[in-house]
Amino acid sequence: MADTPNSPSPDGRDRMRASDTDRDTVAARLREALADGRLTPEEHSNRLDAIYNSTTLGELEPLTADLPAGTGPERATPPMTASPRPVYGAERVEETRASGYVSLAFMGAAERSGNWTVPARYLATAGMGGVSLDLREARFTQREVTIVATAVMGGIEIIVPDDIEVRVHGLGVMGGFGSGGEVDAPSVTDPGTPIVNVTGLAVMGGVAVERRRRKHQKQPETDPDE
Repeated sequence: MADTPNSPSPDGRDRMRASDTDRDTVAARLREALADGRLTPEEHSNRLDAIYNSTTLGELEPLTADLPAGTGPERATPPMTASPRPVYGAERVEETRASGYVSLAFMGAAERSGNWTVPARYLATAGMGGVSLDLREARFTQREVTIVATAVMGGIEIIVPDDIEVRVHGLGVMGGFGSGGEVDAPSVTDPGTPIVNVTGLAVMGGVAVERRRRKHQKQPETDPDE
């Protein structure tokens, strides 16, 4: 007799306890579905909660049943040629060495972007110059980090993705600092989501914090009349 979606598999696979790798694989497929527009942020967040509350493969299977083939926990091993999958939320926190501790720009420019690791405390200083910190693909040495941004007749840009919580506490003197408060809430969260505190001073300059989509996420369609 053929299996039905609600019947246990003959080999008892649905009762097999899920590993961390199984959960991470399903989470990765849900993130791909989110990026493709197959899931809304709310649906993604709800399913992500269900993943990490699951104990068996049978509990994981329904979470990807309505997604394209290749989304199940049984397909845990990616091809050797596959690109590294994007990390989200708590996955960004790693016990690893920081990529650096300071970005300085005096009458020039400095930039940090791509896959880099943010330490517990990072200093960004711009004097008649510009600093750009792109956190969209960044990792963190601990869950909560602080970026101390100082701009004097210069500018500092901090770009964050939709799965990081950001808190802005800086001061602007004849200049601007972030939004003067908490940046809009992330649309994708999970337990352990990184928290980035942005503090410091802007004198006749500016520190801007902005959320942007990641490169693998679809950009919103623009109005042709704009």
